[in-house]
Amino acid sequence: MAQDSPDTETESGDDAVKLAAGPVPWSKYFFQTFYHFTLIPMSLATVGLAWKTRPSATEDMSEDFKKFQWTYLSVWCVCVAADWLQGPYVYALYAAYGFSSREIAELFVAGFGSSLVFGMAVGTVADRFGRKKSCMAYCVLYIISCCTKHFKNYQMLMLGRVTGGIATSMLFSCFECWMVSEHLGRNKFSGGLLSYLFGMMFTLMYCVAIFSGLAAQYVADAFPFAPISAGSAIHSGGFCGPFDLAILCNIAGLALIMATWEENYGTTDSSGADSTGLLKSLCAGFKLLVSDTRAMLMGVIVACFEGAMFAFVFNWTPALASEETPPPHGVIFALFMMACMCGASTSTLVSTVFKPAVRFIVTFALGTAAFVIAAMSVAREVIPIHTCFAAFMIFEFCVGLYFPACGVLKSDVVPECVRGTVYNIYRVPLNAVVVGLLLSDISIIQCFTFCACLLLVAIASAAAILYHRAPASAVTQWAQADLDVELFGKTSSKEV
Repeated sequence: MAQDSPDTETESGDDAVKLAAGPVPWSKYFFQTFYHFTLIPMSLATVGLAWKTRPSATEDMSEDFKKFQWTYLSVWCVCVAADWLQGPYVYALYAAYGFSSREIAELFVAGFGSSLVFGMAVGTVADRFGRKKSCMAYCVLYIISCCTKHFKNYQMLMLGRVTGGIATSMLFSCFECWMVSEHLGRNKFSGGLLSYLFGMMFTLMYCVAIFSGLAAQYVADAFPFAPISAGSAIHSGGFCGPFDLAILCNIAGLALIMATWEENYGTTDSSGADSTGLLKSLCAGFKLLVSDTRAMLMGVIVACFEGAMFAFVFNWTPALASEETPPPHGVIFALFMMACMCGASTSTLVSTVFKPAVRFIVTFALGTAAFVIAAMSVAREVIPIHTCFAAFMIFEFCVGLYFPACGVLKSDVVPECVRGTVYNIYRVPLNAVVVGLLLSDISIIQCFTFCACLLLVAIASAAAILYHRAPASAVTQWAQADLDVELFGKTSSKEV
């Protein structure tokens, strides 16, 4: 993707070294840049909203449940920290190695593509070979991915992106599958406690993301970024530091999984394939999309918003590049996660007042405004970089608003019997949007403008869902019965 101005050029290796000049004393920490100072009000807002919406259990917790909760959440926090530690510095590291924006885009697409492709099969693989083994494989694959970051070599970095993409698919599926199976199957804990555990899981995930950004900033500043010897392709220090810290987290996670977890498996047939059949599931999923307008519109929303989100992930680093105020990537990432957590907490607070479709419309309108402001800030040097950063914070707040509403609306629109299949189908147009944006030669300004247009389409789709009548009860029952025949060869238990 093309760059737009000197302020949006990628940083050279010399710039990277300058950014790793050493940690600043805590007495001066919050006064280094406006990014650091923003940590103060954002921390207060995040803590206040998180406390107000903290998860709570409606039933007593046994000692066995408390032990299980500690066993799972300790592993989850360490392993998800390994993922978040890398987020702030992936683009910055590639740029410091001197790769062009086009090459960096190709590396990002490789990671996203491997995650997407493997994500379609990761559930079946984990069910057949074991969820514990799959979680251990996540740690190993991410260690390999982080090790490749030390090499100023395109092929090695590409290998790291592929293994990292596969690992990401495992992180956000296998861990959850293991926990649910242990909770409901082996331990027979209640559904109410499962809901509480999910709340704790995602609350801690955001907290870990915030601290991971700050920790990544610290280790990136602590040591200079340089080759290990003159002319060597292997580098250490600086932007490599967060990836080394991620390796330590993965080693700790691997040790905890081996020592404290038991194995569990899914239900598959003798061949190891899903017993309903992949082809039948796909046919039923496409049949639903054709017959239910709301399900189709939901796919449009996912492709538009999440496509814009992935384009933002790629572009925020070069958009905030500045010689006057070199961006502290870890601090910025932590601030983004604070804004996201504030959005998720706000979504929880208003969930009983506004329907998900209404929250969507407000979210997409704010996101559209954020991208317009960001595009204007990048295009015109008279608009300070503070404005671009503020626009990005607004969009991250929108990301926090989006996912809770999206989860509720998708579960309402898509029937349980084809939910996993339809969710995977939704990722096909999403993948097309992301690959098209990242591999095109459009500028950052044009990309942000296109993202704003995508969110306008999402607004129209959300409004259509809001005012489109849900299928009548009889029609819903007929569709369910038809899908049961498609998938299982039997009619629904209810007469239509």
